[in-house]
Amino acid sequence: MTQHPQADPSKKRQSATNKRLTMALVYDFDGTLAPGNVQEPQFIPNIGMKPADFWEEVSDLARENRADSVLMYMHLMLKKAAAANVPVRREDFGERAQKVEFFKGVKEWFGRINAYGKQEGVQIEHCIVSSGNAEIIEATPIAKEFRQIYASKFLFDPNGVAIWPALAINYTTKTQYLFRINKGAHDLSDDTLINQFVETGERPIPFENMVYLGDGSTDVPCFRLVKEQGGLSIAVYKPNTKGAHDRAKEFVRDGRVHCVARADYTEGSELDQIVKAKISSLAARAALTRKFVG
Repeated sequence: MTQHPQADPSKKRQSATNKRLTMALVYDFDGTLAPGNVQEPQFIPNIGMKPADFWEEVSDLARENRADSVLMYMHLMLKKAAAANVPVRREDFGERAQKVEFFKGVKEWFGRINAYGKQEGVQIEHCIVSSGNAEIIEATPIAKEFRQIYASKFLFDPNGVAIWPALAINYTTKTQYLFRINKGAHDLSDDTLINQFVETGERPIPFENMVYLGDGSTDVPCFRLVKEQGGLSIAVYKPNTKGAHDRAKEFVRDGRVHCVARADYTEGSELDQIVKAKISSLAARAALTRKFVG
């Protein structure tokens, strides 16, 4: 058996107390930051379908072929676009992003939360982990706010035309990207760091410094992972929608999340207060650590 040298505990404590205090806010996209799915405002109407019909066909394909629903929706996008002579170049996806709407307060949210974090001595990083189209999400006005955007993406030919799914993120594989954020392993082509053992205290963003915001059943594995590892999981729901609050509360009853909140990102909203309280508690815990451990 290989013997590993024992680390000096005092050095570990010094490293932990000197490390920059960073917190990750990790968001699903569809239904969390924006109502509905990113394909619905323009792409699905362009191919001559209604959203409900498109997603029903996706479900049928997945069931009939025992296939992954994310891969099936990406396949169906290309198939229907070809049949309707709808272009699927990179710039076409970018144009469709301009039709994406956001929940109230989203566009102002990031600057305000960053400022609050700075006030408390906490560096805030925002990340997306979504099954939605990366090409659309990356072209939205808020894309610049994110440290990382992990989302399903297409492979493009030399002419910039989408030809095949390159990355499909489903509800279970979403958790991989939480570990990438946790370890700072952001290069998807390199599996070395994500599989490498890293002491919990040496990871760039510990799970207890992480907040996950999602809206549905596809977020359950992420909800559970973050909650069980000491972070904060929040289920958001669409305001003024019948039954939305009750469905979100089921996540609390099932032990999946800590709390629920309306998808209202304005200053002083319930969600605003919850996230700021988490930032403050993280700052207070760090201050106690520096005082009594450092």
